Amino acid sequence: QVQLVESGGGLVQAGGSLRLSCAASGTIVSSNDMHWYRQAPGLQRELVAVFYSGGGTYVADSVKGRFTISRDNAKNTVYLQMNRLKPEDTAVYYCNVDINYRDYWGRGTQVTVFS
Repeated sequence: QVQLVESGGGLVQAGGSLRLSCAASGTIVSSNDMHWYRQAPGLQRELVAVFYSGGGTYVADSVKGRFTISRDNAKNTVYLQMNRLKPEDTAVYYCNVDINYRDYWGRGTQVTVFS
């Protein structure tokens, strides 16, 4: 059974940093594309970053230069390092993986950035 558990969210002042973690069951992190999404109140869920199984990464333009995605295969964990946070980064952040055309989601972790 695939399980994803996010952690690391919180309340932070604009300009600050947080590191989110997504702990996954099994060894899915090393063999699948791992995604971070976020959803702000009243808005659609948006893709923030991807760590591809082959090792490459993608980061959305809205967070490029501030957010970095990484993974630790030994810990089966994917990270999202968020620097220079802005109030518009406030959202629930979700970890996601697609395995055999089935989507799996964590419960999310709340990030609130105040100015």
